[in-house]
Amino acid sequence: MFEGITTGLKSAVSLLGRGGKLTEANIRDGLAQVKQSLLEADVHYDVATAFIQRVSSQALGEQLLKSLRPDQQFVGIVHQELVNLMGPTDHSLHLRRDGLNIIMMCGLQGSGKTTTCGKLARMVKEAGFSPMLVAADLQRPAAIEQLKVIGQQLGVPVYSEDPAKSNPLLVCQNGRKAAQAAGNIKVLILDTAGRLHVDLALMTELEQIDRKLQPDQILLVCDSMTGQDAVTSAKAFNDALEVDGVVLTKLDGDTRGGAALSIKEVTGVPIKYIGVGEQLDKLEPFHPDRMAGRILGMGDVVTLFEKAQEAFDADEVEKQQQKMLQGKFTLDDFRNQMKQIRRMGPLKDIIKMIPGLGGLFESNPDIDAESDMGRIEAIIGSMTGEERTNPDRIDRSRRHRIARGSGTEPADVNRLLKDFEGMSSMMKNMAGLGMMDRMRAVNQLAKGGMLDPGANLRAMKGSTKSGPVDAKAAAEKKKKSRKDAKKQKKKNR
Repeated sequence: MFEGITTGLKSAVSLLGRGGKLTEANIRDGLAQVKQSLLEADVHYDVATAFIQRVSSQALGEQLLKSLRPDQQFVGIVHQELVNLMGPTDHSLHLRRDGLNIIMMCGLQGSGKTTTCGKLARMVKEAGFSPMLVAADLQRPAAIEQLKVIGQQLGVPVYSEDPAKSNPLLVCQNGRKAAQAAGNIKVLILDTAGRLHVDLALMTELEQIDRKLQPDQILLVCDSMTGQDAVTSAKAFNDALEVDGVVLTKLDGDTRGGAALSIKEVTGVPIKYIGVGEQLDKLEPFHPDRMAGRILGMGDVVTLFEKAQEAFDADEVEKQQQKMLQGKFTLDDFRNQMKQIRRMGPLKDIIKMIPGLGGLFESNPDIDAESDMGRIEAIIGSMTGEERTNPDRIDRSRRHRIARGSGTEPADVNRLLKDFEGMSSMMKNMAGLGMMDRMRAVNQLAKGGMLDPGANLRAMKGSTKSGPVDAKAAAEKKKKSRKDAKKQKKKNR
């Protein structure tokens, strides 16, 4: 997400980094690139213009710190203005333990509203509240069945009626009665009808439900991939219903991000949650500061840490730490860690959250991290239990057998064994560190080249392209060559 804006901001920062200080001339040139990137990302024109004006006035103000480089000052100003643009936001649904909480979901057809209802029900259930879903979208024939399937997957009751014999308002009212009669239901989530576009009939129907049921929260579901259309529809819904928050869906597939940067400024309604996948667990609270960090290529360590906490089994981590300290970290343990990492989400997205590695895939577009991981798992899977425990015993004939079994080359197996030897040593050193310290250590190792996926991939594919690791090695080699030449000159004298 936000690839276009990130690229434009990096170009502007690079331009400013060449000068000795921020001046009106280089600020103007840098912000011209930023504005163009914002507009290309489908950010609302007025929002982009106001944003550029705010950054410009601060960049040329008296409050700049002389101790910082121009590019550092610029990044700091842009980061804060991005946070202001998208926030503040309140993630809480303010659910009460006593009585029934009603959440009304609305949005256009195709925005992912019904799926988001399921995601929200899952989130509410995990927070300790018993939810019920109400199938009040009688316009789309498959909506009721879709909600029933989602309810079965989550173990959440779904209230529905025959569309031919009822209407949305009546379904919602009867759903409330059913929830009150059940006694244990604490949250009622209304999946209201959508339309292909905003019209009077839709708004009248929603206004009736709002007036009669008086929901505690009204959440608008917007498709981020529709760009300024999402902003326009958000404004229309808010004018009619006074929306409490926006759920921005399909953000994982949106490379532009215009809606995320425009909605709050245009409508005044904060983005509460973002959908980052189709699965029912892919709903995250929206953090403007973290999103601003991602846009600027600064990573998002906090979200990465939270994902790690969710994906990693605490008991398994403790066992692996003990093995690391004792020097007993095996290829089986390595494979288990890879599986846990995969549970955190697509590897490409995870790597982008690590500070300093955000641009890795831009500079190495041929990297296919998922395939690379799959290849490594296949190699380890082709080994015997003894070989995975004692990789030192893998000789030339065994390497060839493992390569045939995994559909790879013997050189690939050899590369993995060498990398594992270095990694097991690193793991032993990191075993006593906390999660945040580990991330800092991984970041330093990545910058040094040890964990550069591009280098691994090039080596496994036999590529001759130079990269960060190759360049560094070449520079060291050149430096050593010069020293040797100087020594030889002295001897000759």
